[in-house]
Amino acid sequence: MPWKETCAMDERVRFVADWLSGESSKSALCRAYGISRPTGDKWIGRYLQDGAGGLTERSRAPRTHPNAVPEALREQIVAMKLAHQSFGPKKVIDRLRAVQPELAWPADSTAGEILKRAGLVRPRQRRRRVAPHTTPFAACAQANDVWSADFKGDFRLGNGRRCYPLTISDNHSRYLLACRGLASTHTEAVRPWFEWVFREYGLPRAMRTDNGAPFASLALGGLSRLSRWWIELGIRPERIRPGRPAQNGRHERMHRTLKNATAVGTDFAAQQRRFDAFAHEYNWERSHEALARTPPGQCHQVSPRAYPLRLQPIEYEAEVVVRRVRHNGEIKWRGKRLYLTEVLAGAPVGLEPVDEARWAIRYRFHPLGYLDERTGKIVSAGPWHGTTGHQV
Repeated sequence: MPWKETCAMDERVRFVADWLSGESSKSALCRAYGISRPTGDKWIGRYLQDGAGGLTERSRAPRTHPNAVPEALREQIVAMKLAHQSFGPKKVIDRLRAVQPELAWPADSTAGEILKRAGLVRPRQRRRRVAPHTTPFAACAQANDVWSADFKGDFRLGNGRRCYPLTISDNHSRYLLACRGLASTHTEAVRPWFEWVFREYGLPRAMRTDNGAPFASLALGGLSRLSRWWIELGIRPERIRPGRPAQNGRHERMHRTLKNATAVGTDFAAQQRRFDAFAHEYNWERSHEALARTPPGQCHQVSPRAYPLRLQPIEYEAEVVVRRVRHNGEIKWRGKRLYLTEVLAGAPVGLEPVDEARWAIRYRFHPLGYLDERTGKIVSAGPWHGTTGHQV
């Protein structure tokens, strides 16, 4: 039977005092206080060794633990977190294992506890989960099947100028192909950087964007001058539905990391240095759980479709009726002039019958709309597209 829970220290003091008086034997005292003989011997021995202080309860925790993380490893975990403050415990451990694979790094949970004790872990904010979108965009089974492009919101630099960060990424490997601060979103400012990326990494099979300029327009089929160029290169434009950023969720998630990891620079040069540093960290140091906890750089491959020295002429199948778009955006059909779009001025478009009265119009493989011969009107195929239409 243990000591009385309400006053264990007092009970021990009275037990030792009664034993010191010599009026009762040790066995009798143990029976009277309801403790075992070994317990009585323990407290008497502690009193004789340490005095009254020896009667206080001592910690039963072991002084050493065989699985304790060495101090040197704990210091490196904290140092890695301080160097990459956007990293969580998993990414910290993944990076340390990549740098020093010969060391026995602790489990993710242990690293999290070490960082928590160091005051370096912020409580995670609860976020509403967005249901995955099921529209049949192009398959993304390997690198360069689908790239995503977007602008990560504009902001004002330290010198007062507006900065528009253009980002391009590979959806399969999550590799950040470009993160460039531009002075505008006009085609003239954007196209040279797409050309640089194409020369550096080759061509994707599809490019997924939103419906804003310069990626799309209100022209027939949602075409813009930039997306016309992509089609001529054999790249299929994919545009998400308005208000549905989840359709480009992988790219949007990268944007959130970019926003949290980069601060505003004083000018374009300073801002670009920060973007370049982020791209290197994101591609080569930051592990990704969807990639078996490896960085995107270890999964990405250059596309086998190289950027061509010159564009090949667009040709259609023998059964397709071809009309060339005039400088004013019109084509001639059955003796009449029909307006398509000035975006395709000088380009050949193909028409093929759908039924007795309707013709499908496309530019290479990209659907533009439908011509109804009964009304003489052309209806656009829509401002966004999945995998419908002709294959490349």
